[in-house]
Amino acid sequence: MAVDVQRYKTDVHNNWCPGCGDYGILNAIQMTLSQMELPPHRVALFSGIGCSAKTVHYVKTYGVHTLHGRVLPFATGAKLANPELTVIAVGGDGDGLGIGAGHFVHAGRRNVDLTYLIYDNGVYGLTKGQASPTLRLGVQTKSLPQPNVNQGVNPLLLALSAGYTFIARGYAFDIPHLIGVIRRAIEHKGSAFIDVLQPCPTYNDLLTKDWFGGLDRKDEQGRPVPRVYKLEEDGYDPYVRPGMGEDEIQEKQVRFLQKAMEWGDRIPIGVLWVNETVDTYEDRLEERIPSYRGARPALRPLADPKGRPLVDLTELFEELRVL
Repeated sequence: MAVDVQRYKTDVHNNWCPGCGDYGILNAIQMTLSQMELPPHRVALFSGIGCSAKTVHYVKTYGVHTLHGRVLPFATGAKLANPELTVIAVGGDGDGLGIGAGHFVHAGRRNVDLTYLIYDNGVYGLTKGQASPTLRLGVQTKSLPQPNVNQGVNPLLLALSAGYTFIARGYAFDIPHLIGVIRRAIEHKGSAFIDVLQPCPTYNDLLTKDWFGGLDRKDEQGRPVPRVYKLEEDGYDPYVRPGMGEDEIQEKQVRFLQKAMEWGDRIPIGVLWVNETVDTYEDRLEERIPSYRGARPALRPLADPKGRPLVDLTELFEELRVL
């Protein structure tokens, strides 16, 4: 039986704008941890800067509010220091794909066993709605005096080229589906990335809840025709498994590219890519450094039962001595 979700809620009041998609993502994270019955002291959430970064204050686990664009280096360090932790990083599309783009790429190619969620709304919500890296070329939200002059980044395509072994897309207002996606990402061994479509009702008047839900178009019976659809219902298979031939893997990649670039009338959500053929960074470290397996940095004792230090820093102090 799942643990009560209240166990993962703090007493801090979340103060996002009314109708913000961040509420849905926050609920999905809390409910996922509850369903998986993960002990709060075994979970660490990391965030960068932005509206989404407040998430760590509202989830009753270890939470670290880091620097703008630097969430992944912090999360990577924590996971390597203590692999027993379930590490989840969160941040906005500006935080992760603007100033943090370099870290996004390198985290993917390392394949550290962590989960990264980007709250993707196309704008910098905390600083009043400037165009973020994911806003498409020529698009003009109500917060922009002129149409966006830059080409937009496709997070899914960038994640594949960077080497993430789990790539998915979620939707902030489909919480049950998002819970399933987050759970699969956490259970995956390797770098897991989820691009979460997150309407910003304050600054982005184009990618709204009504637009994603298809309220601007109706079928013959007058019912809305949602733009988002679930890949699971479309018979999509994201898995690349050991033993697959090159031709089969290339077919998987082509199928992924088709889905990742699909936008407009139909927008897929769900798991798009799961590569089970790549070792994690932790596995590679254990092979390279045999002592890593039995002496993880965060688990090493610093003192004996009487409080006497077990770490000798004499040589380090000598190196730092000023003559």
